[in-house]
Amino acid sequence: MTDPRPLRIGVDIGGTFTDMAILDDNGIVAVGKALTTHREPAAAVEQVLRQTLADNRLDPAGITTVVHGTTLVTNALIERRGARTALLTTEGFRDVVEMGREHRYELYDLGLELPRPLVPRHLRFGVPERMRADGSVLTPLDVDAVRRLGVELVAAGVEAVAVCFLHSHTNGEHERQAREVLAEVAPQLRVALSCEVNPEIREYERSSTTLANVYVQQLVETYLADLRERLHRCGVRTDPLIMLSNGGVAALETARRFPIRMLESGPAGGALGAVAFGRTAQRPDQLAFDMGGTTAKLCVVERDRPLITHTFEVDRVYRLRAGSGLPVRAPVIDMIEIGTGGGSIARVDPLGLITVGPDSAGSEPGPVCYGRGGTRCTVTDADVVLGYLDPARFLGGEMHLDAAASEAAIKEQIADPLGVSVVEAAWGVHTTANENMANAARVHAIERGQDPARLPVFVSGGNGPLHGPGVARALGAPSMVAPPAAGVLSALGFLSAPMSIDIVRSRHALLGDLDLDEAAALFAEMAREGTDVLVGSGLSEVDVTCERALEMRFVGQGSEIEVPVPPLEVPDWRAEVLASFRAQYAQRFGTVAPTGVEPELLTWRVTASGPNPSGRLGFDSTSDGSDALLGHREAYFADGYAATAVYDRYRLRAGTVLEGPALVEEREATLLVPPGAKCTVEADSSIFVEFTAGGSR
Repeated sequence: MTDPRPLRIGVDIGGTFTDMAILDDNGIVAVGKALTTHREPAAAVEQVLRQTLADNRLDPAGITTVVHGTTLVTNALIERRGARTALLTTEGFRDVVEMGREHRYELYDLGLELPRPLVPRHLRFGVPERMRADGSVLTPLDVDAVRRLGVELVAAGVEAVAVCFLHSHTNGEHERQAREVLAEVAPQLRVALSCEVNPEIREYERSSTTLANVYVQQLVETYLADLRERLHRCGVRTDPLIMLSNGGVAALETARRFPIRMLESGPAGGALGAVAFGRTAQRPDQLAFDMGGTTAKLCVVERDRPLITHTFEVDRVYRLRAGSGLPVRAPVIDMIEIGTGGGSIARVDPLGLITVGPDSAGSEPGPVCYGRGGTRCTVTDADVVLGYLDPARFLGGEMHLDAAASEAAIKEQIADPLGVSVVEAAWGVHTTANENMANAARVHAIERGQDPARLPVFVSGGNGPLHGPGVARALGAPSMVAPPAAGVLSALGFLSAPMSIDIVRSRHALLGDLDLDEAAALFAEMAREGTDVLVGSGLSEVDVTCERALEMRFVGQGSEIEVPVPPLEVPDWRAEVLASFRAQYAQRFGTVAPTGVEPELLTWRVTASGPNPSGRLGFDSTSDGSDALLGHREAYFADGYAATAVYDRYRLRAGTVLEGPALVEEREATLLVPPGAKCTVEADSSIFVEFTAGGSR
């Protein structure tokens, strides 16, 4: 007989695995993991849901919430799998998306490649119309021209249209007229307006964002419909909520309308998990480190919040070069992505050095040890050779790893070319991966005004607990935190996210000249729009709270910083905003411009949110810990192999203290406690690892 208790489910589709976490009011009930099915991503969701419910005798009728995150949108943009799309823009401006900022991201590269627009030039059309910067009409929209274009686009096989007219962020009336005309003559076309998708100043970014949104819209709608149908077939009675890139969740309709806000919905879960566990343990500042099978992600958490950015690049020509990708303006948790994961391919470069990634074996065919046809040795193969992973207990024993195949691949591809032993080659792969990730983390934290050596590292992902200690030691971090179910923490983190939506407007004004009544009216309009979206998604209006922010700069500067602002009812509001701006500026740049340089406002933001979900994220364990020790096995550290204690994570009780070297295993991940380190099981089921000077990495 199945268990009828109320259940909440988080599910995350990654590049290698599809992860699932199931909670009830007492904590984690079950977790599941399956290889991602790239041709039909929702198929893996159905598979892992059915299997996990059956294995744990759980009743699908008890499921009250499903929160889902995916990298579908990012992958579709990178692989150019979207709709055949056209762009309508103000006459004379059709090449904005190709000219961009005319910025050379690599000054001396004579063979420089620039990001390729989603729409070729022959599908970009200028329309006679013109708005002034203040929103007044200079040239009325040529309705007949739009009507003719609509007919021609359908004949040319166009499926989607982005409309992005000059200054429509101030007055979008011409864009709305164009949509009405297209609906009359070509109702089959999907139409996205920049005044709705991204009503912000800067033509290039606004056009690029609107194009990306409508380019993937049909794909996302089809996928979400398939996901919804599969969940209903499994007995789930509610529609799934969709994780957005800003760390909030939204109803299906919002995700369908603005799929571009799902860009980084999958990776957001790890950062949210760090926030949830950090809040419980009173660790407001952390470095969240998520390492999966394909990539690693790093994010700075300040005062119990992940940092947010509003500019993101996709499909970069050079992975780590800002400016080499297509810009998207959407609220995204500010994280850096590194091409290092368990499936990252290791090789010896022409200089005789070990390199790792960025290419990955993924789930198809996967690392050599998976036995699925992979021939290139990977980070996971090195971890098997080093003794960190138990071939017989991988994924709880559901998947057997071929250690001999890993050893043979590393010998042929790394050890023999370098003239070293197999274990030395494997150790080189492991430590190279750690150093690569630590270097990226260091730069990311410092650029955001944080010292990585003072931040505890919060690890997640299937490989986070295994490589996190090496990354933390390389950073000089004092400690590391490994949460329960770290291998599926993105899915678990989804369940700690509130419903949320960001509303944005661009309105230029000098702070000293700002009319407070007009400011109050604009903020109120934005708050009303955000509240209406959340109420339409099922929240009660009394549960919605709104936070305000401004993007500001000193006059003469070309970029802005985001500044939280108080309600306008606060006495001396301008002075409060100025003080907040100067404090944020000093933290970011270390100095503040001289007195007398006036600040100006450019972009206004309101984040409307519902309450944080309640419920415990830890394990509800009844074990006394006496049977947690499973035995010992040989594992390699810098000084050679050592007999290493192996513990069952599920049987460790709160307060237990372990000394390294040790391996703590759970179904989806293995925690490595290096020699010289000490770890303590905390009340929320997290394991807190403290490092001592000189310990092995």
